[in-house]
Amino acid sequence: QVQLLESGGGLVQPGGSLRLSCAASGITFSGYDMSWVRQAPGKGLERVSSISRYSFTKYYSDSVKGRFTITRDNAKNTLYLQMNSLKTEDTAMYYCATGGIVGDYYLAPVRKGTQVTVSS
Repeated sequence: QVQLLESGGGLVQPGGSLRLSCAASGITFSGYDMSWVRQAPGKGLERVSSISRYSFTKYYSDSVKGRFTITRDNAKNTLYLQMNSLKTEDTAMYYCATGGIVGDYYLAPVRKGTQVTVSS
């Protein structure tokens, strides 16, 4: 059973930085494209960023391009999202997901997420 455990969220002031991590288990991590998806209060899911299996291809939504960086460490089965120059509109629950480079992303059936709150 796929398990994706997100961590690294918190409360940060506008302009600050956070680094999210997602530890994967139950899958052959290097066999999957991976994505970060967020959900702001009262809004739908938004794909923020995706990365291909060996990091050759990366995608960023227009809302985060130039501020966020997605990376992965296949040896550690871990996905990362470095978030700089955070804005209040980045406030959301962040989830990692499989897929997203070609076709849809897939959230784990049981997911916890990590809360990011940007506020002064």
